[in-house]
Amino acid sequence: MEYVSPSRRNPAPDKACIEAVDLARTAAVEISRPEWVGDHLSAHVEGDRLVTHLFESRDPAYPGWHYAVTVVRAARAKVVTVNEAVQLPGPDALLAAQWVPWKERLRPGDLGVGDLLPTSADDERLEPGFAYAPADALEEEADDRTAPWEPGLGRPRVLSREGRDAAADRWYNGDAGPRSPIASAAPATCATCGFMTPLAGGLRRMFGVCANEFAPDDGRVVSYDHGCGAHSEAVREAVRTEPAPAPVIDELGYDHIVFDDTTELELVSSEG
Repeated sequence: MEYVSPSRRNPAPDKACIEAVDLARTAAVEISRPEWVGDHLSAHVEGDRLVTHLFESRDPAYPGWHYAVTVVRAARAKVVTVNEAVQLPGPDALLAAQWVPWKERLRPGDLGVGDLLPTSADDERLEPGFAYAPADALEEEADDRTAPWEPGLGRPRVLSREGRDAAADRWYNGDAGPRSPIASAAPATCATCGFMTPLAGGLRRMFGVCANEFAPDDGRVVSYDHGCGAHSEAVREAVRTEPAPAPVIDELGYDHIVFDDTTELELVSSEG
């Protein structure tokens, strides 16, 4: 029989609790079935006169699990009793994936009609609608001078610096950026397209909205170095065609056609 004692504390192994294997097996059978309780695996000393017995689980629905029955003996008592009996996963047990909150599981496109997605008060993507920045801060952030002074136009919160950076990174590295297949095959970039409508604020320097109804990105945000085949200045080169030569007709020969053994037909040209 094997028993394991915790390393941080070394309580004295209780002989009566360690030898109470049959009592522990009976308790394991009560929470399962007799054929599901397998061999006795080990005895773990949990504390003074407190031992947990582990049994192999043969339940087909729980491969790799085991039954854990904790027995205890009161001070100066001779009788060992069962404290609890449960089924626990072993190192090779099949477990469900770790639970993730709904907000962290949400992905773009999951929000449907009628769904609500509350935004937390400390969302780093947002900041108060009216923000003040000193002059030295504006010099350090010269790439975005208008955002710190944005009044919000009645909105309680507006996009923060972190929110703009996250959006820019997501758009630029996605299908709206320069590395998408359609942009690689485009004749020119969106920066030179007449259908490009720049955004406002700090994102104006990199992105705009496509206003070409025939473009695949119509009504969507695209980067200036994005592109597609519906560029306003895309001109197809005229295909140079030459007239086909006049057909040559043989008017001097004839064709000899045999339909069967008795019928013959000769086609002779009008000038033959």
